[in-house]
Amino acid sequence: MARLLILGAGIAGQTAALHAKNKLGSKHEVVVVSPNSKWNWIPSNIWVGVGKMKPEQVTFPLAPVYKKTGITFHQAKALSIHPEGDSNSSNPFVTIEFTNPEKAGQQEKITYDYLINATGPKLKFEATKGLGPHLNSYSVCTFDHAAQTSKALDELTEQMKKGEKKTLVIGTGHGNCTCQGAAFEYIFNVEYELRRRNVRDKANIVWISNEQELGDFGIGGMHISRGGYVTHSRVFTESLYTERGINWITRAHVKEVEKNKLIYENLAGEEKTLDFDFAMLLPPFSGVGMKAFNKAGDDITNDMFAANGFMIVDGDYSKKSYDDWSPADWPSTYQSPKYKNIFAVGIAFAPPHAISKPMTSPNGTPIFPTPPRTGMPSGVMARQAAHNIADMMNGKATTPTRKASLANMGAACIASAGAGFFNGTAVSMTMYPIIPDFKKYPDTGRELKYTSGEIGLAGHWIKHFLHYAFIYKAKANPFWKVVPE
Repeated sequence: MARLLILGAGIAGQTAALHAKNKLGSKHEVVVVSPNSKWNWIPSNIWVGVGKMKPEQVTFPLAPVYKKTGITFHQAKALSIHPEGDSNSSNPFVTIEFTNPEKAGQQEKITYDYLINATGPKLKFEATKGLGPHLNSYSVCTFDHAAQTSKALDELTEQMKKGEKKTLVIGTGHGNCTCQGAAFEYIFNVEYELRRRNVRDKANIVWISNEQELGDFGIGGMHISRGGYVTHSRVFTESLYTERGINWITRAHVKEVEKNKLIYENLAGEEKTLDFDFAMLLPPFSGVGMKAFNKAGDDITNDMFAANGFMIVDGDYSKKSYDDWSPADWPSTYQSPKYKNIFAVGIAFAPPHAISKPMTSPNGTPIFPTPPRTGMPSGVMARQAAHNIADMMNGKATTPTRKASLANMGAACIASAGAGFFNGTAVSMTMYPIIPDFKKYPDTGRELKYTSGEIGLAGHWIKHFLHYAFIYKAKANPFWKVVPE
């Protein structure tokens, strides 16, 4: 019996675990290590952040799911990977530290035959002085952060009902943030809620982002087919902000957040300030900080991980200029080039380069989005990696045979713009491929037939349905495989 060890139980880790166990059955062991006791459907945290859902509606306990599926679960965080074993044994292992109350702080070694790193990101609030829910801004990155944010929004609403005017700032809290989509959804849900609460006239809502233009979203923007004509996502997005009366600041690196004021540098190198009464600012991401050691105990972290802490896989990480990169440089199997039994999926793998063009201020400050790797792409690459490993463990293959390159993958995204069953809206977007290919599609970088954007009530209904569908799937309920990644 061989063992597959999966680090992380988010969208990527949970997807990989369920698919792997389904393929491996009782012949092999699947072990999941996660510091969290609950699974969180993160896309719905924005609804928790405006009071439309409670934390228990976007979470469920992991242990019962793993018990019924025959997956071993350890509530713990991974500290270090030892891909060659150590001086006592050649068996590769991971050192973990338990986080559950019964064994908190205790460490243990778990050996593996195959390893999937699906740890996701560290929320690097410390990259910006004063950023974060424990300091001077709020977050919707976790369900508990979102609940705290909702409470603050309620308090602000009460003050506006008394006639006080307030400024709300929502967006990214650093020049290299990713996941602009979460902030995009949140600002439109906040705007919708303030209208519903009859205090919209008392609110000045400001978007601040490291994007070069609205609609960049870390993917370099896109041309979309909409209503029989082609337009750029910048025009589409600017129209949404204008219609909702939301002001915007782009090309911004937030360098400090004080109690009611943020300081930012723009791409022109100018330092500016913005006063606020409420700020929800997303942090930049990094790897979770795992170390790696060889058999002799030497630190090989820099050989396995990029400088940002994400794991190096089968992409081209040579230092080419941005204009010299091609879609073929992106990873396709997510296998470590040095240790063939190690894979990294979801946010845990290191992207070889930015999708949006890197921009730097005259002061040398990088101000551009880093590549998003969440949601649908995370699930697809996790499933393919799990199937590849299962084939190798079952003796059906010796190398990965399935690929999931973002350069050959399409994606669909439904971004909530107001959670109302009869008058809510959502932006429904599709794109193909995720990584633009200007050699194949010289005018737009993507196939227009599969790249589109619309906004309407139907999108909200679909997003609401998908909330329940994906939680149903993650619980491994009957016919869970019918729900796509």
